[in-house]
Amino acid sequence: MPQLELSPEINFHSETYKDAYSRINAIVIEGEQEANDNYIKLAELLPDHKDELIALSKMESRHMKGFQACGRNLQVTPDMEFARNFFADLHRNFQEAAAEGRTVTCLLIQALIIECFAIAAYNIYIPVADAFARKITEGVVKDEYSHLNFGEKWLKAHFEESKAELEQANRQNLPLVWRMLNEVEADAKILGMEKDALVEDFMIAYGEALSNIGFSPRELMRLSAYGLASV
Repeated sequence: MPQLELSPEINFHSETYKDAYSRINAIVIEGEQEANDNYIKLAELLPDHKDELIALSKMESRHMKGFQACGRNLQVTPDMEFARNFFADLHRNFQEAAAEGRTVTCLLIQALIIECFAIAAYNIYIPVADAFARKITEGVVKDEYSHLNFGEKWLKAHFEESKAELEQANRQNLPLVWRMLNEVEADAKILGMEKDALVEDFMIAYGEALSNIGFSPRELMRLSAYGLASV
């Protein structure tokens, strides 16, 4: 895993930092809100797991409040309109899949792609965060691994009948991650987060999740290649 040392040059109260933080902070707040809503919808799609999924949704809501506190601590107003646009395509794809009862696609988007995206971002952010945000983020990232684990376990148990839909959902949604990373590259760099490290951490987490579900190394290479040309 790429490691970034805390840079003494980062001025958490500079206008440049706070401007970039207004978008990054909004993204994590919106990401946790999306996750909250998505797990509530998954609880409808998977009634046998309703209690566990509702518990996950409540956890995401607590994370959102923690990240809102991080913004207030730096006296930054999050740019929520930017964040909603940032997640718009993944949001739409999840909503369409849920409406059509495509539970496998919903799980890939939320429990694999979004969770792996969050884990990568939080792990890269922690070493360069201000002290308040670091403490909040360290607590959040531990929870995200349990959310990833739910998706892995369910998809592994239903791998054979889910495989074709997983491949299609990956083909549709993985390129969106690369576009999102490109969109936030400049702001992330101001916060001390390099895009190459984000890409590497995401690919490690996502690849491990797909492997745990049942995909072979050859299949992982093919699945991971979608959209990489745009990175």
